[in-house]
Amino acid sequence: MKAGGHGIGGVERRGLMFVLSSPSGAGKTTLSRLLIERMPGLKMSVSATTRPVRPGEIDGRDYYFIDNEKFEQMVKGSELLEWATVFERRYGTPRAPVEAALSAGQDVLFDIDWQGTQQLREKARADVVSVFILPPSAADLEKRLHSRAQDSDEVIRTRMSRASHELSHWAEYDYIVINHDIDQAFAEVQSILKAERLKRERRTGLTTFVRELQRQLEK
Repeated sequence: MKAGGHGIGGVERRGLMFVLSSPSGAGKTTLSRLLIERMPGLKMSVSATTRPVRPGEIDGRDYYFIDNEKFEQMVKGSELLEWATVFERRYGTPRAPVEAALSAGQDVLFDIDWQGTQQLREKARADVVSVFILPPSAADLEKRLHSRAQDSDEVIRTRMSRASHELSHWAEYDYIVINHDIDQAFAEVQSILKAERLKRERRTGLTTFVRELQRQLEK
């Protein structure tokens, strides 16, 4: 069976929502990029947002850029699988493109926090596989944040403080990966996705396939 859901002998597969969450600096963005590059049949979820377009960004590729009125309409119409307000800007995952991908046997990767993950579970528990990425230590997390050279010391202190709260939700996830080495962490996350793709309940047509095998064996 191919990753995209095109099976053998009529056995196909419904796609899944593959969620990666972690405190800032623990490695989920790098792992997400590696998964998209190396795992066929996996696409990145594209969020809708009310924030302005930044240089180099393309509507529909990086985000769906919409205004507050449109966003509110989508919330009231249950057109978003999850949504949140971050620094007075709104972000959310449109339901329609995700549902289309899953029905076609394609997996969708989500780089979201624990709140977004909870919302996904409430709406589509059977389709969600969640992985929480942990740093090996607080000192290592702080070192990684400093090495990115993107934030001031004050911002890093805020991120470290927020990390403690985020870590309190680790037990809500299906899988936990400790990112002490990015290659090893990627291998573990990749193994999780491969195994979840083979779960019996996601493979449509399997019952018919097995019955046909039995019929052939009983001749």
